[in-house]
Amino acid sequence: MTFAIYRRCVLIAFSAIFLAACASPPPSPQFPQLTFTHLPPIKLDARNLTVVDDYRSAGRTDVSQGMPVPPAVAVHQWANDRLVPAGNNGQIVVTITEASVEETELERTRGVRGFVTTDQSERYDGRLAVTVEIRDPQARRGGDVSAVATRSRTVAENVSLNQRGKVWFEITESMIKDLDRELEKAIEQFLQPFILR
Repeated sequence: MTFAIYRRCVLIAFSAIFLAACASPPPSPQFPQLTFTHLPPIKLDARNLTVVDDYRSAGRTDVSQGMPVPPAVAVHQWANDRLVPAGNNGQIVVTITEASVEETELERTRGVRGFVTTDQSERYDGRLAVTVEIRDPQARRGGDVSAVATRSRTVAENVSLNQRGKVWFEITESMIKDLDRELEKAIEQFLQPFILR
């Protein structure tokens, strides 16, 4: 092999390495905003609305804060979109008692079969618990309703970061939609005296 051919091979190899290093990662997915403005607001006989985060993260296994839309953020959006204080006294207090998504590592196939098997590697268990309370100490009346929404999904061991983010978004979206349906029914049934038409 002459020096010129050797030099050409080296230049081609370096060019290929340089081009591979310049390749940009796939763009991060853009998720829609989880809003409820398309639904009719629930007008309640109270003067103001407060959302209280009253939950504690379970620690290392709770991935909710790293999600595209953390469940607690979705509850804040829901409360501000759906619940309208339209009275003169009292307050609506929305309390988030749980908003976690726990990650559990799953057992994978071992041995030779493990090389040719694509296992589900993690399971994500979401739980969202919310209480809506109306407090009106002046009129000596009040009431509350609660709802819980859960979702569970697994991901394969070869899942990309973007695909994992999509699964996380879908968990939050499903839970907040379930919570919306349950709380709307409960408010209609148990907080009827506070609903303003």
